[in-house]
Parts: sequence; structure tokens; C-alpha cells
Amino acid sequence: MTQKLHIVGGGMAGSEAAWQAAEMGVDVVIHEMRPNVGTFAHQTGNLAEMVCSNSFRSDDDEQNAVGLLHWEMRAADGLIMTTADEYKLPAGGALAVDRDLFAEAVTAKLQAHPRVEVTSEEVTTLPDDGHWIFATGPLTSADLGAAIRSETGAESLAFFDAIAPIVYAESIDMSKAWMQSRYDKGETEEERTAYLNCPMDRDQYEAFIDALLAADKTEFHEGETAGYFDGCLPIEVMSERGRETLRHGPMKPVGLTNPHQPDVKPHAVVQLRRDNALGTLFNIVGFQTKMKYGAQTDVFRMIPGLENASFARLGGIHRNTFINSPTLLDSQMRLKSRPNIRFAGQITGVEGYVESAAMGLLAGRLAAAEILGQVLPEVPQDSAMGALIHHITGGAEAKTFQPMNVNFGLFRPVDGLKGGRRGRKDRYKAYTDRAKEEWNSWLTHC
Repeated sequence: MTQKLHIVGGGMAGSEAAWQAAEMGVDVVIHEMRPNVGTFAHQTGNLAEMVCSNSFRSDDDEQNAVGLLHWEMRAADGLIMTTADEYKLPAGGALAVDRDLFAEAVTAKLQAHPRVEVTSEEVTTLPDDGHWIFATGPLTSADLGAAIRSETGAESLAFFDAIAPIVYAESIDMSKAWMQSRYDKGETEEERTAYLNCPMDRDQYEAFIDALLAADKTEFHEGETAGYFDGCLPIEVMSERGRETLRHGPMKPVGLTNPHQPDVKPHAVVQLRRDNALGTLFNIVGFQTKMKYGAQTDVFRMIPGLENASFARLGGIHRNTFINSPTLLDSQMRLKSRPNIRFAGQITGVEGYVESAAMGLLAGRLAAAEILGQVLPEVPQDSAMGALIHHITGGAEAKTFQPMNVNFGLFRPVDGLKGGRRGRKDRYKAYTDRAKEEWNSWLTHC
């Protein structure tokens, strides 16, 4: 009788791992502690609930590494990408989803799968036998975190992650704001107007920076160190690096024309992206924050168009945990000290929803193959999947290991392109062409 695969955590990684294993013919039990045990960031008990953003980032599979990862996951019939495509929202060249409908659909699909069982219970120990995948994400419970630290013999690494606020669309002043994607990017009118823009002149920007720097912030407990992930820095931390930092980051004014004042170039622009299919909610792009709630409303209402903004959710900050995967995991994502246990998702030190789901996809397939007595070929290192798993299971320097998004810097050079002898566009296209060929070849043997 085929043994069951137990998956702890029903986020992006756990949901994808369960789907892949079940589709391969293995019975799966998802142990998701929500809603019985809540977290700081989650609002529901749905699987694959998105909390920090509703974006899967760029969908360009020829010039962007995360877009290539999208392509590879679609080619593998990934649950997360299939469902994201079903509930996507206009977002220019990015892939954004209605987060509520997306999570509800992922939950329904897994609950309806004949080989998947979903239980609402908290797992607090590392089992000695059976086949397990731990995909508990950055908000691993305290008891389970303690069990992982005890097993690995070292303190779990940690960094702090921030969440951006969400605004009710009806509270935005459209006599000051306008809809436009940067550089009018998109194939349809809806895509070309996927973002809502709030312009600032120089004086407004300078006053905003002053207020941001002076605002009350969340304080850390004694002994905690704030090691932020660079891809998700709070806006206060960015502004502390220089007054112009935000103008070259989430508030850059390029590629946009204000129809209310077409002859006036904004000094800075705050962008909001649609957060649901109804268009009733917008999240402030790149505005992760550690400001206290009262300070947030005061500061964000300084943004032209948001003077009377009503917030569906204010920003926040929480502690994320991840393991030192290069020292703890083997190439099959198994814990070296307990090979019956695999880890997947953000807890392994990948960053982002897509990367987490991708590692879940691999962990699910690898675990299912082991249960079924199959031997899968090595995940090709020249694919986006392979580049990422190679990085976390041995390619990264263990002493300086930090969470990492997929990027072309993780890829081996393509012959004939070393030293930058051809342009970046050609180089990236060569990476993606090679990756697609390698990934398709791997899938035919799986």
C-alpha cells in the first residue's frame, strides 16, 4: 500500500507540493494550522492566502527570470500558476491576481482532489518516520520553530518583512489621481491603465519624506536585529538611505503623464495596483512599512489623491524565519539529519510567492517519486528551477546565506556570452531558450 505524504503548511509551497504529488498518484495530507491557530498576517483559513502583495511580478518569460519561472511552472501543470492565470488582474507586464478569489479557488481544487486530505491542526514536532514536507513559510509557529532549531543545532536565521497598506478605491480623489501603466505597457486598454497614480511636486515630496522619517515606528524587542530582505524594504528604511531613494524606487516618476496637468512633469509618483477583480481595493505599490497605525494614516494621507483615503488594511511588520539550507538540506531538499523530512518554500531561503511555489513543486515531485520507488533525473541546473534549488542546497555561501529571489545571476553563463560580449537582451534570451529546452527535457522523463 502506497504511503501517504504529509505536508505541513498550506501556503504557496505546501499547496503546490500537494497538487504535484497527488497528480503523480500519491495520497496527501495537508496539515494547515489555520484557522484554528492564526498568524499576524493571515486573515482567513484558506490555502495559498497571499498577505504581502497580490503580484507574481513580471510575466516576461524571455527577459525576466521570474517570468521564466512562471513558464516552467505552467509547463509542469502547476496549480498555483494555473489558478493565477484564471484570476489575474490587469497589471501591465506583471501578473497580479484577485487574492481572495485565488486563495478560494486553490482551496477548492485541493479539497476536491480525491487524493488530498486537508486537516486543521498544528504540527509542533519533527516526526521520526513517514514522508514529510515542511512548508510552513516565514511565519512558522513558535513551537515548531523551536523543534527545528533543536534539530539543526543552531538558531534559526531570521529577517523582518513588511506589508503594504490597502486602500478602498472609492476613497481616492480621481481629480488628482489617474489610471496608467508605466510607459503605457500592456496589450489591452485595461492593461495599459492597470495602475492608479498619485503625483507629487517637489515640495510635497520633501514634506512627505520629512513626515516619513519623523513618524513613530514599530520597535523591536531586545535582542532582535532587523535584517531586512532588500526586495521588501520598508519605505522608512529606504528613505533613511537618502532623500532621493524613493524617487529612484517605488516613487519614480518616469513613463507617466498626468492628464490633469499634461505639461507638468511630476517630481515623484505613488502607484497603486488593483487588488481585487471588482476594482474596489488598491494596494500601494512598494509601500511596505513599519510605521505605527496612527502614523500611517497621517503620513499616507499626505499623498495627493489620498487625503481622505480609507484603509482596508494598514501596513505591518513581522519576523520571518528561514533555515540555512546550504548546510542543512541535500540536493533532494531533504534534511540531512532526518532524510524522511523535506523542506520547501520560503523557509528554505527563497523569497517571493513564485519562488516558494516553485520549490513546493519540486519538493512534491521528488517526495512522490521516492514514495513510488521512481528515480527522477537531476533537476537541470540551467533551468530556473534548477538554478534556484542549486543555490539553496549548496550553491550559496552558507556563512552569508540570505533570502533570494530568482535572478539571472544564479544561472551558469551561456557559451559564447561570457564577459558581456553580447548585450543583456541577447544574454537573457539565451538563458531562457536554454532553460526551456532543459526543463522540457526533464519533464518528459518525469
